[in-house]
Amino acid sequence: MPPQNASFRPTLLHAAVALSAAGVIVAGMAGVRMWRVLVPAQPPSHPERMLLAPMIGIQEPCIWATPALPGFEDLQAQCSGAQGSAAALVESTLQPLQPAAAAGTPVELGYTLPVPLLKLFRQEAGGEWKIDTEIVNRLVRTLRDSPRPAILYLFSTHFSSQAPIETALAADPSNMAQTRDGPLGMDDYYDSKVFNWSFATTGNGLTRRRTQAIGAVLDAACRLGPQDRAKIRGVTLLGELHHLFPNFQAGMGFDGAYRITDYSRASVEGFRRYLQTEFGSVDRLNRAVGADYASFGAVDPPSRDIRTEPLRRFTEHIDAFAHGTLPISGWAYVPGQRPDRPARVQVYRNGEFAGQTTVHWGRQDVLAAKPEFGDANTGWRLDLDFRRLPPGIHRLDIFLERRPGQLTPLGTRDIAVMDRAQSTPRLLPQKPLPASTPDASVQAHVDFPLPSSSYYYNPLVPLWHAFRARQVVDYLRYFDGVVARSCLSAVPRYTHQIVPFSNPSWDENKFAIQSSLRPLGGIRLGVSLYGEPTYGHSYSDWLARRGPARYGVTEFHPLKALDAAAMGSVLREHAGHGADFLSFFLEPRWHGRLVPRGHNIFSFDPDNALFASDRLYRATQETLQQPAPR
Repeated sequence: MPPQNASFRPTLLHAAVALSAAGVIVAGMAGVRMWRVLVPAQPPSHPERMLLAPMIGIQEPCIWATPALPGFEDLQAQCSGAQGSAAALVESTLQPLQPAAAAGTPVELGYTLPVPLLKLFRQEAGGEWKIDTEIVNRLVRTLRDSPRPAILYLFSTHFSSQAPIETALAADPSNMAQTRDGPLGMDDYYDSKVFNWSFATTGNGLTRRRTQAIGAVLDAACRLGPQDRAKIRGVTLLGELHHLFPNFQAGMGFDGAYRITDYSRASVEGFRRYLQTEFGSVDRLNRAVGADYASFGAVDPPSRDIRTEPLRRFTEHIDAFAHGTLPISGWAYVPGQRPDRPARVQVYRNGEFAGQTTVHWGRQDVLAAKPEFGDANTGWRLDLDFRRLPPGIHRLDIFLERRPGQLTPLGTRDIAVMDRAQSTPRLLPQKPLPASTPDASVQAHVDFPLPSSSYYYNPLVPLWHAFRARQVVDYLRYFDGVVARSCLSAVPRYTHQIVPFSNPSWDENKFAIQSSLRPLGGIRLGVSLYGEPTYGHSYSDWLARRGPARYGVTEFHPLKALDAAAMGSVLREHAGHGADFLSFFLEPRWHGRLVPRGHNIFSFDPDNALFASDRLYRATQETLQQPAPR
């Protein structure tokens, strides 16, 4: 998911004891047929080169039954008919990128085949929803007819695929995620509709339809010959999967009323089972969270704000900070700053050093407001753990360090760490601050914390977030099991996740995606990277802390121009860090002409100047047409 405004057509846009999901998964398997396992496609031996797998917009012009496109009759003839497929359009789009493969290029060129699961259904005259087998076959014949390796992207996300069945599924509350106020309705993300689907259970109609669609695609793929099945280098599962919240477009941060998912009956009961597994006895839970529950069945997930609502017990409190950390964040522009020597931000609490961070995170909103900066990487953030801080008013002083020992004051915030009784806080003793000097050349702002803000730690909240993160993993594992029971069982399978920590203004606990970014056994990491994480050090540093493992880059856009040398370096670095494939959006072209459709503003294309996408296209083209440096 891109980090800022766009007419984006998403096809995809943080500790816990594992919760056994056996009961959920068994319930969800009712009525699901098991596919016969054919001879598995043999996974390719570890390729020497990373697969570059652009996601080409083939659906509108070639897969769906669309109106005639004047001037593109020969394209539509290739797509339609008993043996039609999008393979010719794939080849026509990719060929200008690499007319002839140069020896020693850092990557191999293939493509990503996106399969929108819910759009595979059509409604019969009697109202019954059936799989459109012709659409499925046309998609799978693309794998057959194209000689190139592919990533098979089985996607069904909260972003609408404009499938007619979506409205019917949304009418069933069991398919919709719930906040404490009830099921969420539809939402918007710029010009895309958002369906707030639930994954609190695998026993709902949505999951059954997703499973049915995947089964149809797998059945068709398994009818391909072994040579054609071997072209499938990887399968990505579902796309972006995380918890949801109202006002999806503007609600990703820390502001406003705290409304998160999921509070359905299935989720509440699952949370109680999770706590019982984690603690064994309710007495142990009570000691851990400071409560007096009579049983696990008496525990409700935190859902109220102590500042504005009455609580029956303190453990009902929740807000964006109740898990025990608060962000100290903002942006700073330092003229002449070098990317390899970023300025640092230092934070002092009551006159004592509390921590430091670097100015390097992407802030597209700042660049949009201040285009003269010429650089989006002005963001910074430090998370302060206040769980063990004494109650009272703590003074935070924030400084910019351009050079060692040279501090520039950015701001001061007084915050109140509160006790459960909401006692009146008093200013805590202060120590002298280090010397600092204002610098008029620096432009900066402290976004968080807000002045005179208050913070309450509820130890039940991190348990609730950990359970919510486990729900994401359990749902992914359910669909991983579906693919694992097919002839593609030996093909690597990947997630297709965002990395909220790369945006300093986002509240990652709203998404509860952290556990799905950790090693998941048979499921490899798949991540969508925008901005600095594509070319900077933040993602590789995080990857090093996570541990070495193969991964895929499911979406990629630097959001700034790179020349061929820089692009080649970025691709080689990802390959060296363990990337099996890297995907970016690419507009379809037929014999050099742009095919009419709803174009993706993040597509690499020679005619798309947005976010320097035209220059990125040319850089990729040059990289693919020259040998790698020795």
